[in-house]
Amino acid sequence: MSEKGDSDRLGLVLTGGGARCAYQVGVLKALSEWLPRGAPVPFQILTGTSAGAVSAIVLASRAGDLRAAAAGLEDVWADFEVSDVFRSDILSMLRAGLHWLLAFVSSGLLLPPPRSLLDNSPLRALLERTVVFRGIRRSIAQGRVHALGICATGFTGGRSVTFYEGVPGIEPWSRMTSTSQPVRLELDHLMASLSIPFLFPPVPLHGEYYGDGAMRQSAPLSPAINLGASRLLIIGVRGSSYRSAFGPMELARAPTPAQIFGYMLDTLFMDQIYADLEQLERLNHLVQHAPASFAGVRSIKALVIAPTVDLRAIAARHLASLPRALRALLRVLGAQNPAASSLASYLMFQSAYTRELIALGYADAQARRQELLDFVQPAHLPAAGPVPVRDLLSEQKHAAKTQQRREADDVGKRGEDHAAGEGRVDPQPL
Repeated sequence: MSEKGDSDRLGLVLTGGGARCAYQVGVLKALSEWLPRGAPVPFQILTGTSAGAVSAIVLASRAGDLRAAAAGLEDVWADFEVSDVFRSDILSMLRAGLHWLLAFVSSGLLLPPPRSLLDNSPLRALLERTVVFRGIRRSIAQGRVHALGICATGFTGGRSVTFYEGVPGIEPWSRMTSTSQPVRLELDHLMASLSIPFLFPPVPLHGEYYGDGAMRQSAPLSPAINLGASRLLIIGVRGSSYRSAFGPMELARAPTPAQIFGYMLDTLFMDQIYADLEQLERLNHLVQHAPASFAGVRSIKALVIAPTVDLRAIAARHLASLPRALRALLRVLGAQNPAASSLASYLMFQSAYTRELIALGYADAQARRQELLDFVQPAHLPAAGPVPVRDLLSEQKHAAKTQQRREADDVGKRGEDHAAGEGRVDPQPL
């Protein structure tokens, strides 16, 4: 709930979801095309968790031009490969497997337990090259961003922590399972939010180890509201009501470890969002029908956009594009069953998959264009016009290049042969 005296501030909530967060880029791309060229990012409050935190930081650091920020995000996500995020070559995967085995059989005497299943040092190197954190301070100083919050979880304190940076005067908050801390946001805060439990190592920060912010985030809308938002656009990575693409065969098989882990990630990244939205609707109803009992507060408007199809089905079509060692690990965990491809859908940082998710986010946003514009577009901006012809031509050229690249790729060899550097160009700073 917000105080009546607060300004009308639009907030953006970007959930976590690993590779699934490519969907969010598609939605942002559509929104950037509807607003006039050169329009600033319309969100004064931005919060992100896990992979969603990356997009939140990029939007905040480039808040002066929404289209440029969205294009920068698309450039990175559209060319992703697993090797950009974690080490997936055969040697690295074997080394990790042997470490786990020796730690287990020796009860930790020969080797201590590994910090994580996967080594995400390539992701840290990528973000260090591409994300410009000083842009956050510039956007705040220019008045384009009121506050940016990045969510992580402290393993010692056991609470969800929102590390935030914003205009002076934002009061920290503390609840039973969540708290906040004003900081100068840096790469370590982002890496902490990205550290999915068990998969990626926790990050030491401010005298404590931190991991993915979704772990103890019982009220994921709360950080944006506490930072001053009165309206919230939530971009999720799993729909609340779409039907499974796999039919009754899914019920005929016992769940595999990969399937169970995938459901755990679903719970981490999206189930709490929908529970929090239900709670918000109930509170809004009470404020509307019993205003005397809620003097000084007002309702919070919220709009959710999430995939209209089952992302597991998309991931299942792209399993062959994964590096051979990662495919072997997923087979061991039981992800060879298409209905158990939920875990793969979070780890599939492969361009063929992320491009399809970007296209889905774009299409889902287009289908709700007027609803999104009515909710998002600031009143002081002119009405959004059609996309200029030169932009359409640019899109067509990009699509043609993408098709040529796909036809030239040998997906069976790509995971191992990419080290040869087949024309790959490092992404520009975001």
